[in-house]
Amino acid sequence: MDDRTREYLRGRFGDYYRSVSLSLPPDANLREWGHIPWTPGSGTTMVRHRSLFDLGDVDTFFADNAPRHAYFSAARYDDPGAATMGQKGWRNADLVFDLDADHLPGVDPETTSYPEMLAACKDALLRLLDFIDDDFAFEDVTVVFSGGRGYHVHVRDEGVRGLDSDARREIVDYVRAIDLDTDGLIQTVSDRGTTKRVLRTEGGWGARVHDALVEYADDLREMNDEAAREELMKFDGIGEKGAKTILGAFDRNPTAVREGNVEAGGPGVRRLVSALAARVAAEDAAPIDEPVTTDTRRLIRLPGTLHGGSALVVTPLHRDEIADFDPLRDAVPERFVGREIRIETDADRTVELNGERVRVESGRNTVPEFAGAFLMARGEARKAPER
Repeated sequence: MDDRTREYLRGRFGDYYRSVSLSLPPDANLREWGHIPWTPGSGTTMVRHRSLFDLGDVDTFFADNAPRHAYFSAARYDDPGAATMGQKGWRNADLVFDLDADHLPGVDPETTSYPEMLAACKDALLRLLDFIDDDFAFEDVTVVFSGGRGYHVHVRDEGVRGLDSDARREIVDYVRAIDLDTDGLIQTVSDRGTTKRVLRTEGGWGARVHDALVEYADDLREMNDEAAREELMKFDGIGEKGAKTILGAFDRNPTAVREGNVEAGGPGVRRLVSALAARVAAEDAAPIDEPVTTDTRRLIRLPGTLHGGSALVVTPLHRDEIADFDPLRDAVPERFVGREIRIETDADRTVELNGERVRVESGRNTVPEFAGAFLMARGEARKAPER
């Protein structure tokens, strides 16, 4: 980034911070604070090991320093401003989940557009929130658009704060369906003096697989016999004989399917359940970034600040706002709306922001400031001299 571009963005970030008042996380005085300034050159310098006392008045600090990126720790410490991690005196830490489009299965950053990446990440967020609400029943939950390519979810329930990295990794494995064991989704129950093996339908992955089994059985019943057999034979290990046996069991005893009985229909049904479990795991798992969740000393972006790689706002979201939230519209800083600037770029580009589609041609262009700031922050344009 050249000097003109860097100084322009730093100045406008400062203007933004002078127009807002930032909200701090709970126990802000117990957290470590860090930021990345607008360092000249291609490298970045992280300034960290600061306490809230070191920052002073937060609004004044941000207005004066206009950092490129700003962070606070998920952890709480006895002495958050100590120079080394060992001296800080770790107390506990929020449980933080990070979803980044770069890490989503099936998303290639080289071929997927920014709007498409954000849409895929929002879908993953909704899956993650299903786990948070239904499987874990966490209550103190904050959702934040990262300002870049994804979302952060902060869980501050007292029951999770003291978890070590290994315990947090177990949560990651569960949410990502790592090594999901079909046998673990099945329990043995007694029914009128006999025992049978059934899916755990009361919740969790067992309930998800059971719902898939019931839906799949209903779909099969709507097909003719030949089509239903062909559908079943798509699964490895289920041949024509096994398909006939499964269909016969489903027809004779539909109640067994509703109960999640994996024995009705013989080994073919058990193979079907295993195959459906793999499918459900692939479709419903939330591809969170494992190192972020397991790191009990992680620094995470401060909501309300600007992301130095996009010039978008790191936006906290109420749960009822998530469905309609459009980061390409709702995270655009109002401070950057209503004026135009001149930029120069080496390639033709299209920017979709603030409900507008801005076409930028190679060379010098006059564009809405929000589009210019976005491109400059991403390193795709430079600030041109004004006329």
